[in-house]
Amino acid sequence: MSRRHTPPVRRTRRAVLAFAGAAALAAAAAPALATSPSDDGKTIAAAAAASHSAPKRTVLLVHGAWADSSSWTPVIDRLRAQGYPVQAIANPLRGLASDAAYVKSRIESIEGPVILVGHSYGGAVIGEAATEEPNVKALVYVAAFAPDKGESLGTLVAKNPGSHATPDALNPVPFDMGNGVSGVDLSIKPDKYRVP
Repeated sequence: MSRRHTPPVRRTRRAVLAFAGAAALAAAAAPALATSPSDDGKTIAAAAAASHSAPKRTVLLVHGAWADSSSWTPVIDRLRAQGYPVQAIANPLRGLASDAAYVKSRIESIEGPVILVGHSYGGAVIGEAATEEPNVKALVYVAAFAPDKGESLGTLVAKNPGSHATPDALNPVPFDMGNGVSGVDLSIKPDKYRVP
């Protein structure tokens, strides 16, 4: 009897994506269920019914440094099937401050409540972008960086050994934005990246 074997990395990625969808749905539904019980004990049922008729929160998905917005496709499909408005934005990957400013501008373009979901580096971006944004109702971190105020990503990586995003594994490529501003794109060196 032959059985198809799915590589562990694929199973893990599917599990992360499934978790992301479930977490975003839970964050969207939580406010409706977070009420105190009424005298008649029907508050939770009423809140759940109201949550189905009220406009749903927009879920804004932010990818990490080694991905693009298409990595959220399975999550988008699941959330849309549940009736949630979803946007997977293209994280510019030009630095935490400018990436957070871009995400903040996208938050401000959305009417109504927003749930921010970040994966990997996207977690640090959503944490910064959500600051002083009253329509952000939840932050969901999916295998993501969640630095404390003033804590750098480099500090987090150094604190938690095992990351493959170390200087010896990265390939810096300078870029010019055409306005006198330049920067450096980073990619993982192919010989340091393993696909099982």
